[in-house]
Amino acid sequence: MDEKKFWVGFNLIKGIGAVRMQGLVSYFGDLESAWNADSASLAESGLGEKLIERVMMARKNVNLDSVWEKIESQGIKILTWQDEAYPTRLKEIDQPPPVLYIRGEYLPDDLFAVAIVGTRKVTPYGRQVTEELSAFLAANGITVISGLARGVDALAHQTALKHSGRTIAVLGTGVDKIYPPEHKALADQIIARGALISDYVPGTPPEASNFPPRNRIISALSLAVVVVEAGETSGALITAAFAAEQGREIFAVPGGIFAPQSKGANKLIQNGALPLLSVNDLMQALDINRIGEHKTARKILPTDETEARLLSVLSSEPMHVDEIRNQTELPIAKVSATLALMELKGMVRQLGGMNYVAVGESSGEYRV
Repeated sequence: MDEKKFWVGFNLIKGIGAVRMQGLVSYFGDLESAWNADSASLAESGLGEKLIERVMMARKNVNLDSVWEKIESQGIKILTWQDEAYPTRLKEIDQPPPVLYIRGEYLPDDLFAVAIVGTRKVTPYGRQVTEELSAFLAANGITVISGLARGVDALAHQTALKHSGRTIAVLGTGVDKIYPPEHKALADQIIARGALISDYVPGTPPEASNFPPRNRIISALSLAVVVVEAGETSGALITAAFAAEQGREIFAVPGGIFAPQSKGANKLIQNGALPLLSVNDLMQALDINRIGEHKTARKILPTDETEARLLSVLSSEPMHVDEIRNQTELPIAKVSATLALMELKGMVRQLGGMNYVAVGESSGEYRV
């Protein structure tokens, strides 16, 4: 059974967040040992009496095997701090969520993302801005991130999908509980062309207190946050506040000084946010052309030691997979699987008969 089930187990216990989870990992070495530890050991690890009681209660009442089977049956993927695929930008923030639940796929290129957030009571002006901005980002291969809420959020997701872009929705519920319910069809489309992400365990209902904290994930996953329209108490302003703490660029769309939907956005500009007057403002700040170059480089450069080792023996001269295996001293299964992935990335090419060559910039430049 996957050790991640123990991460889920502790994630179910109220009061055990990023700091205490890290403390348990540091003390016990892994969370399976922590889950099975006695009270004295848990106390030595730093847990207080009430939390130890909760751990003991969870251990007694929660069947982790059943929980894990249900998660797998729903097609939910789990990422923890220890996974290479855990989003890099999210890992950089203070106290990142220990566990992420994902339906769909979070891809390496989703590193290049912009959050678009705003009011649920969007005006025709806000709709036009949201649609133009989302379409522009999608056309430039930049992932659109939002929160699946009514109004600006839904428009951002829908427009990105319409223009064949990727989009990610960060939820304040479990990824199996779509809120608002009328966005079920939209959520299914997002799963097919992006991901639903939450740090709340599956089954978590849409409680009001869950939504402000999830906004820190929206901003953390993004290069920049754009607030289209927002009232003075809008949740979008919470996202902007998190973005400021995390060092992200913050843009706000200026609006009429008497329009209630623009009061929050205008206040952000007054307090230092960049006014978004056209998509060119975002284009210049993010250097869209450089993003394209970075994406290309990510596909060419080796992403792990195995890829680097294979590239160290490959050149423009064809080499049979058996010879590659001999020179790298790697298992044949690992060599074959990695070569297949590298071929998809455009790093190597198969010439037939299981003979491979390095492609372009990959040829012979990288050494372990």
